[in-house]
Amino acid sequence: MSAWAPLVPLAKVRASLDEQMLGLLLLCLGGGSIVAMPLAGALIARFGCRRVMIVALAATCLSLPLLATASSVPVLFPALFLFGAGIGAIDCAINVQAIIVERASGRPLMSGFHGLFSVGGIAGAAGVTALLSAGATPLVATAVVVVLLVVAMIKAAPGLLAVRAESQGPPFAVPRGVVLFIGVMCFVVFLTEAAMLDWSALFLISVRGVDPAHAGLGYAMFSLTMTIGRLTGDAVVRRVGPRLIVSLGGVIAAAGLALATLVPGWQAALLGYALVGAGCSNIVPVMYTAVGRQKVMPESLAVPAITTLGYAGILVGPAFIGFLASATSLSVALLTIAVLMVGVAAGGLTLKT
Repeated sequence: MSAWAPLVPLAKVRASLDEQMLGLLLLCLGGGSIVAMPLAGALIARFGCRRVMIVALAATCLSLPLLATASSVPVLFPALFLFGAGIGAIDCAINVQAIIVERASGRPLMSGFHGLFSVGGIAGAAGVTALLSAGATPLVATAVVVVLLVVAMIKAAPGLLAVRAESQGPPFAVPRGVVLFIGVMCFVVFLTEAAMLDWSALFLISVRGVDPAHAGLGYAMFSLTMTIGRLTGDAVVRRVGPRLIVSLGGVIAAAGLALATLVPGWQAALLGYALVGAGCSNIVPVMYTAVGRQKVMPESLAVPAITTLGYAGILVGPAFIGFLASATSLSVALLTIAVLMVGVAAGGLTLKT
């Protein structure tokens, strides 16, 4: 997924896209994911995680070289939609498998799984950037990624679950009860993560006067503490319990946003973004564990439901913050996100895990 990020500006130049057309193009990735997630849940219930992951990975591997070479909108749009669909289906399948494996093990594992997702994000973006900087063409860089994905799948395939997930009920269902509650909390956390991705650098430049060359430090601090928090999160969940993880995480993230926004100085902003990453790091993994334990909906329906709501937070987040910022200010918009994270903290106290 992160291998696509360094290719975005190259695709923009190659296809002669303006900002508006690029924005529409990027929506295709999220659109493909959101369309594929409910389908993936139904297919997992029928065929099991292994088959869904293999087919979804094949779609991802086929589309990535197209994204690296296509120079026309009629090719880029369906290629990015297919790429998003493959990523979305894999996202659902790996989380369903993670829930089943964690439940069978009898101990917290979800934060570690999500921590490796964060490590993959860093490695993918850094690896493709390094290959491009070394003179590799986009096609060669993506070919390396595809080979690594295929090797990883061959290695992992024997351990993937062929058994079907719980499948009672319709193939598609609107989230309800505790699943809807969990989905809304995931929506807020993903919206917060989108705020860090899309607006932290702009805040540092426009409000704190940071040189644009150093504005990426805000998201780097957020990503670093997020990754560390997830890789160490399983031990913390075992010690303090999942409800306290969600509540403390929401409070820490809200405090980080308040610190970054209200206290003058770029140093305070960087510390605040680090706190946001640490606070958010284990909330979503705990939410997936909670979905595996609820009995309102089968997990083949519940996992796609909360994953789709989470992705909706990523898609809606930048526009939501932009609207608030234009109507008030960027500081007020970010403080609104802090208030929503306080709501997540309160919700954690009522969560049954």
